[in-house]
Amino acid sequence: MYAKLTIPERLKDLRVVQKHLTLEELAEQTGLSKSALGKYETDDYKDISPFAIVTLAEFYGVSTDYLLGLTETKNHPNTTLSELHLSDEATDILKSEKLNNRLICEILCHENFRRLLVDSEVFVDRIAEMHTEEFTSIMHVGRVNVLKKNGDVNGLDTRTLEIAEDVDKHYIEGVLTQDLLSMLNDIREKHFADSTTADAPYTADEAQKKIDEVMNFKGSDREKQLFLVCNQLQIPYNTLKPDEKAALLSAISKSKILGKLGKHGRGKRKHKK
Repeated sequence: MYAKLTIPERLKDLRVVQKHLTLEELAEQTGLSKSALGKYETDDYKDISPFAIVTLAEFYGVSTDYLLGLTETKNHPNTTLSELHLSDEATDILKSEKLNNRLICEILCHENFRRLLVDSEVFVDRIAEMHTEEFTSIMHVGRVNVLKKNGDVNGLDTRTLEIAEDVDKHYIEGVLTQDLLSMLNDIREKHFADSTTADAPYTADEAQKKIDEVMNFKGSDREKQLFLVCNQLQIPYNTLKPDEKAALLSAISKSKILGKLGKHGRGKRKHKK
């Protein structure tokens, strides 16, 4: 989720995600050839004509700077900082590239961000705290009076009032935590399939299956090493050609860890006199 989109990725994202078009449909609507549009979305293709850039930018309703990867802003390239009410310090932080600005934008655009901000304002301005302190004081006086009346510290009435005091003190912190975690979990699920997101850990059954595959593999020590490496890298071992296996085995033999596997002898071999 942290990678910056390349030009081909931006073009494909706009066509598929935003417009839901095939290459044929895009060609019909823009007047650009299907073959050229297909090449523009290929990772190793960089030569896009200025005419195509302008045409696609107008069609998608985005800036040419966005298509060229010069900005992350699609529709507001000329928005001034004064309109955003950003302080100099906030601007410096956002421009420093020390933060994940894309994640900040996703949090900002989440449907529950306004709720988080309102709850934060309630907390910062002590609006709820003022009423909470009044309520806590009433609970405290009530608990003292109950104790005076029956002297039972662990009685139902006394404990109810005591717990009510503590709950009110920490309620707003719990609300803020719940707001933020709810948003982050939504964003996390959205990026579950991203290449930059960690894969889900193996279950016990899956891990056992992997171990069984390696243990039951038939072959020489070197072939077992190669099978193990392919297993870890999720390379289908049976699809490898002989020259590919030979190249991988040659690389493995140079490994300081794997290269020592299979060498069972200790010390130098003694020669017979």
